[in-house]
Amino acid sequence: MRNFKPFVVSKRTDSKTYRIALHPKCGLPARVCDEWHHKSFANFPAELTQFMNPKTYDAAEVAALALIEYLKKKQEEGGSRKITIDDITVGAWLERFTSIETSPRTGINAAKNRPNSQKTLDGYKYYYDAHIKGDPLTKLKMMELEEDDITEFCNRLSRHKKADGSLIGGTRTSAGVVIFIRMAFKNFQKKFPRWYNPFSGLEPPKLEKSSRVGLSEEEVLKLFKPGVLKTTMELAVCSIIFWAGLRRAEVAALHPDDLDWVTPKITVRHAWQNYDKKNRVLGPPKGKRQRDAPFDPIVQEAIKKLWKEQGQPDKFVFSYKGSFLPPQWTLNRFPGWLKDAGIKLNGRDIVPHSSRHSLASILEDNHVSLRYIQELLGHSDLETTKIYLHTTGKTIRNINKKITKIWKEAEQREEPKENIIDFKVS
Repeated sequence: MRNFKPFVVSKRTDSKTYRIALHPKCGLPARVCDEWHHKSFANFPAELTQFMNPKTYDAAEVAALALIEYLKKKQEEGGSRKITIDDITVGAWLERFTSIETSPRTGINAAKNRPNSQKTLDGYKYYYDAHIKGDPLTKLKMMELEEDDITEFCNRLSRHKKADGSLIGGTRTSAGVVIFIRMAFKNFQKKFPRWYNPFSGLEPPKLEKSSRVGLSEEEVLKLFKPGVLKTTMELAVCSIIFWAGLRRAEVAALHPDDLDWVTPKITVRHAWQNYDKKNRVLGPPKGKRQRDAPFDPIVQEAIKKLWKEQGQPDKFVFSYKGSFLPPQWTLNRFPGWLKDAGIKLNGRDIVPHSSRHSLASILEDNHVSLRYIQELLGHSDLETTKIYLHTTGKTIRNINKKITKIWKEAEQREEPKENIIDFKVS
């Protein structure tokens, strides 16, 4: 009587490699055997690396028996089937997007030679750990999802509570969680075009745009009155955030080579990623592209005086204790600048980033094209650098002549001359 084997080993006709097919009589479920129907030995699990490339038929049979024993052991542990992308759970798929090593998006960006944003990944990880992990949705398989599963999750999500005890339903956090899941599902749909995306019939969450509050031109000029900015470093930093529109992370990453004293202009090439947190790395500015910003005479003279006091740095324009300017430096001083300038907030949330909104509003009030303002702030991809540098630079110079006038009037009144710069505004 013919001796039956619980597997079939065959040799590929076009090569010297072997293939394997498992039979249900080997003791494994039919679905597991289907997974291993005419598969290459190269698909063996990492634990069976030594069996991945059998050179003879006998060696292939030994490898087949090793695979069967391995899968039986995995079955006892509750996971004998070789997990493939189309068999993945919602939780496992979403968790992939929280790490730079596993996220499909990081791979896509790498293929495009584009850097990844650690801050974005940290946001995804927060959403997953705080509001998704452990939810019944995570245990469902992607291929088995229905729209009801998503609406039920959204209902549960809306009842989550924030630190102050209020519900997150209707907040930006709740919308962010849903937007994260929609993004991950869209990536899954690219891999499986025939897969029904349960979000297909659901409207995306609507986010109310947060109001961008800034200071008026008159208020900004108050910041530059003598006695408000008490050190040259304060004067230089305040000047560059208000008159060049740089973010704090961009200011701290500015290199001396980024300053073009001839044109003049500032080329924003780098920014600190995760600037306000640990594990900071130097990367591209927001938007993943460099841009040019005006290099106003007031900013130039402030930096020259700073370097005269501290010595010209090798690495960072604003060197602080031998390193870059820490995130707390500007944050801690900014409220004091506002107070000493006599600026009434009247409920406004004015922070260092508000300097960008202030500059945009001032330029708009002075009839600078919105397109040029967008380019200055790095919000669009417009190839009009030379034109906007000329237009916005001229407008900023005209405004900053008022600052020069303020300082000269202070000198004439014989007020304290500490940190008074001899601005040479033409």
